[in-house]
Amino acid sequence: MAKTFKILSPTAILGYGFPEESFLSALAESPDLIAVDAGSSDPGPHYLGAGKPFTDRAGVKRDLRYMISAGVKQGIPVVIGTAGGSGAAPHLAWCREIVLEIAREEQLSFTLATIPADVDKQIVHQALDAGNITALDFVPPLTHQDIDDSTAIVAQMGVEPFQRALAAGAQVVLGGRAYDPACFAALPMMQGFDEGLALHCGKILECAAIAATPGSGSDCAMGILDDRGFTLKVFNPKRKFTETSAAAHTLYEKSDPYFLPGPGGVLNLQACTFNAVNEREVYVSGSRHETTPYRLKLEGARLVGYRCLTIAGVRDPIMIAGIETILEEVKSSVVSNLSLNAEEIHITFHLYGKNGVMGEHEPVPQVGHELGIVLDVVAPDQPLANSVCSLVRSTLLHYGYEGRIATAGNLAFPFSPSDVQCGAVYEFSIYHLIEASEALRFPFILEQVTPEGVLA
Repeated sequence: MAKTFKILSPTAILGYGFPEESFLSALAESPDLIAVDAGSSDPGPHYLGAGKPFTDRAGVKRDLRYMISAGVKQGIPVVIGTAGGSGAAPHLAWCREIVLEIAREEQLSFTLATIPADVDKQIVHQALDAGNITALDFVPPLTHQDIDDSTAIVAQMGVEPFQRALAAGAQVVLGGRAYDPACFAALPMMQGFDEGLALHCGKILECAAIAATPGSGSDCAMGILDDRGFTLKVFNPKRKFTETSAAAHTLYEKSDPYFLPGPGGVLNLQACTFNAVNEREVYVSGSRHETTPYRLKLEGARLVGYRCLTIAGVRDPIMIAGIETILEEVKSSVVSNLSLNAEEIHITFHLYGKNGVMGEHEPVPQVGHELGIVLDVVAPDQPLANSVCSLVRSTLLHYGYEGRIATAGNLAFPFSPSDVQCGAVYEFSIYHLIEASEALRFPFILEQVTPEGVLA
């Protein structure tokens, strides 16, 4: 086993960008791997359901051009997890096309592996019947209807599919939906480095310099593994890793500070320590990986309707004082006038300036002197959503509430036209764990890429 293994994470999500200076400084240290987590479920279910990326194509191509050009020319493996943002077939194909464009434009030849993460509905139906699917916390039990309604279903792969692709000679790996640390940890684990340390290092590097201070999702970070722990460092003089920043990011998106579950195991951080190496670097040790029954997280999304939005402002203190009652009366009026089916039409008001972010969970319920109102209408089709939004907006604009003095209008609109047609709306239909099986092995596709295209 090598004494150290250097992992370069250029950016928090592929397409977020990074300073060229940071990237070149990191390359000067001869990394053993360039890896990036290219996706997340944080932006919501729309991108998985619609098969669309949530990052800009030009930004993704810019980042990949740096990464692949350097990786191929310097013999450094390049590994991407959750390609295209959500990691389903359309996202993987979208990212692969960008890679082929870069190969053509930069005159590069390399071996490319793509690893689909899509799961056939029949596999999920069979697993449900066999009792091999478990709901995550606060998620209802899965039903066969949920499966049938899903427009896309993916599973978060662990390190093993990446390792099989790399062992087969892949120089560039595009993975579908993946456990965030997997693309960082797969190769060092193959080379004998401790899986607990590799996964914990990947857990931090998945967000690149966000884990530094001041944090940034658009800057590079490096993890240097050895046989006892790993060192975290950045290459932008504006940033540094501290004990606090590294420890804080370890808790990122986790409900338990000591046990972080993933495919096939739990990362146990009870004995983990964070120690400053110098003013800019931190050394992490004590992370352990404990094996558990191998389960994978399933994600699925289904179409629920079409959306139309209106954004408006209110500054009348009389209206603000009675806003909840006014909005309920306006909603009731429109539902009655249009004879709407409340189960099909959803009318929601988001009040920014009055619990607009946390709603009923807001611990400091102070009301400002003005409110921002986002009217959100979801209906079975776009024309109906547009009609309902238009009527709610016009009714609220001229609604005669108790104590009203001005009659010119109740709302200030920042934009014209005021109504925004948003298109299809999706929700997560599957957010469950499934027991691993041979049907969920994630086979890869290996291709020889040249400037002229893919060799047959």
